[in-house]
Amino acid sequence: QGLLWQSTVLSGLNHLVSGGCAGKCCRSRDLSCLNTDWRMDRVYGTCYCDMGCVRTKDCCFDYFTECPAQDCAVSDWSFWSGCAKPCRPSVRVRVRHIEQQPSNSGEPCPSLEQQAGCREYRDHQGRHCGLNSGPAFITSMEFGKGRPKHDNYGNPLDPGFCVEFTLESRTPHCTVENRPHTHWMRYITEGFKVCVVCEPPAMRNNSGSCQGDGLESEKEDLLHWQAVGNHQCRGTWKKIQKTQQCNCPPQHSFVFI
Repeated sequence: QGLLWQSTVLSGLNHLVSGGCAGKCCRSRDLSCLNTDWRMDRVYGTCYCDMGCVRTKDCCFDYFTECPAQDCAVSDWSFWSGCAKPCRPSVRVRVRHIEQQPSNSGEPCPSLEQQAGCREYRDHQGRHCGLNSGPAFITSMEFGKGRPKHDNYGNPLDPGFCVEFTLESRTPHCTVENRPHTHWMRYITEGFKVCVVCEPPAMRNNSGSCQGDGLESEKEDLLHWQAVGNHQCRGTWKKIQKTQQCNCPPQHSFVFI
C-alpha cells in the first residue's frame, strides 16, 4: 500500500511539473486545444487551454500563468481630417489602428474610428464661403477651444461675443446619439438658458455676426438652431441678450459654427 501511495503522489507531481497549458494556448474557443492534466477545480482529466475555458470552468490548472490575458492595444488617435464638405455642416474623421490583438480573454479592441461635426469656411478653391440664412449651427464649447486665437501674422483675432437664448424646444434625437462627440447634445434642455459664442472663423469680419445669431431679431421671435454632427438634433430658442462674456454653466455653453 505504501508503494502504491508513493507511486500516486509521484504521478501527481509529474502531472504538476508537466504544465498542462505550456505551449498550448489558443486565442479563440478551440475544443482541440486540450490536454490531460489537473484542472483548476482539482479534478484530473481532460482540461483546456483556449479562451473559452474560463467561461466553461474547465481550464488546465496553469492556464492563467501559461496563457496570461493580453488586452487589445491601440495607437493614439490620428489628427482630425478636414470636413467632408465645405461651406456647410459636415463631418470630420479621426482613426487609430490596432497594435496588439487581444488574447486569452483580454479586453477587446475599442472603436477605431470617430466622427464629429464640423464646418469649413472656405471652398475647395480657397474662397470664403458666403454667410447663409437659415438656422444657427452650434457645437460644443470644446470645439471652440481648439480654434486659433491669432491670425497667420500672430495678431490676436476678434474675441467675439456671446448670445444668450432660452431653449424653447428640441427633438428627441438629441438624446439618443451615443458617440463620444455627440454626448454634449444631451445637455440641450428645454426651458434652460444657454450661451452661444460667436467668434472667428464663424464670425465674418465684414458683418461682425454669425449665422443664426438672432442679433437682428426681436426677443419674442422664435429662432431655429441645429446641432452639428447630428442633423436630426434641432429645435427652437428665443434670444435673451448679447453679452461680451458667457455666464452659463459649461454644459449649457456652445459655439456657433
